[in-house]
Amino acid sequence: MKRIIIISLAFFLSLLLASNTFGQDKKNKFFHVIVRAAYNIGGTAPLGVPATIRSIDSFKPTPSVMGGIDFQLTPGRLGILAGVHYENKAMDTKVTTKGYRMELVKGDSRMEGLFTGHVKQEVTQWMLTIPVMLTCRLGNRVTWKVGPYISILTDKDFSGIASDGYLRQGDPTGPRINMGDKEGEWATYDFSDEMEDRQYGVAMGFDWRLSQHVGIMTDINWGLTGVFDSDFKTVEQTLYPIYATIGLYLAF
Repeated sequence: MKRIIIISLAFFLSLLLASNTFGQDKKNKFFHVIVRAAYNIGGTAPLGVPATIRSIDSFKPTPSVMGGIDFQLTPGRLGILAGVHYENKAMDTKVTTKGYRMELVKGDSRMEGLFTGHVKQEVTQWMLTIPVMLTCRLGNRVTWKVGPYISILTDKDFSGIASDGYLRQGDPTGPRINMGDKEGEWATYDFSDEMEDRQYGVAMGFDWRLSQHVGIMTDINWGLTGVFDSDFKTVEQTLYPIYATIGLYLAF
């Protein structure tokens, strides 16, 4: 809730800045200030579902808001856009696994091995994102944009519960440790400290102007680097942040 309040305050400050900029230089048609408010929908996942994940039992998008300000220069049909966004990319999922490598904590014991059962996963990634994009006007109302971005994480969480199954410690023939479906019987995991502090990716999308100053936006943000440190091997698959962004913007 505190972060949503901060984003709201930043949105109104950006709007004030954009209004002042427009008032001082409203004759300049080449330079625009764009204030954005949007929602991210997506997940942090491997490219393709590995055989060790037998089913995705539930997927629940969690509040993943984005607010930011962009500066766009369009001397002709082509232009360039750069900005600063503060956003969250989060999700809650439940999956059924078979032989999925994990590091778990149960009571005072820490163990690693192959888990078969149900896994609940919660991911939160608050970040500052800096996009730099090429823009192309497709008529009077639609602008296409594409380019790289870098995200600097300010808060991160990758944790969950393993339940209703068992862990083969070490390898498939190792000691079997059972997990129940109640607190005290299940095991937990927390890989937050193993997450990268930076993410790199590519974004592509469209701005569709509804009126002189108001429009809607749709973007696809595809992470090119995994969310974990390269030397973290407990999770065998590389997990990428892949999210769509839908929202509104004000252009001045």
